[in-house]
Amino acid sequence: MATERTYIIPLRREWLKVPKYKRAKKAVTGVKDFLKKHMKSENIKIGRNLNLKLWERGIKNPPHKIKITAVKEDDGTVKVELFGMKYEEVKIETKKKEKSKKEELMEKITGKKEEKKEKTAEKPKPKKEKKEEKSEAPAEKPKEENK
Repeated sequence: MATERTYIIPLRREWLKVPKYKRAKKAVTGVKDFLKKHMKSENIKIGRNLNLKLWERGIKNPPHKIKITAVKEDDGTVKVELFGMKYEEVKIETKKKEKSKKEELMEKITGKKEEKKEKTAEKPKPKKEKKEEKSEAPAEKPKEENK
């Protein structure tokens, strides 16, 4: 069964040790260090609302203390969220290959994807040969000397 605890974490002690431009980052690591010590676990996940609260006033002015709820799962994972909020799992969605607007419109109009693939396979590449011929031609011309 999961154990749930509520803590008030004093952050000011932590972020006063670093320069102003690193304070919110230090507050986040301070929360993690505090929970590693008190919950006796290395795997700590900070919830969305807690993260927003830590960064709410910018990087230079994080809160002095914060009240949190920590839930330790059976597998040792500690999920931390702002007091009164529920931890939400974040699902990572894989993105499909983005199509250009032209391709999307062509699909809507024709309703076929195969035609484009066939067209690209049939295109010859004579342009490269022409470029090679052009690059050889200037080398053969003699240079004029200015007197």
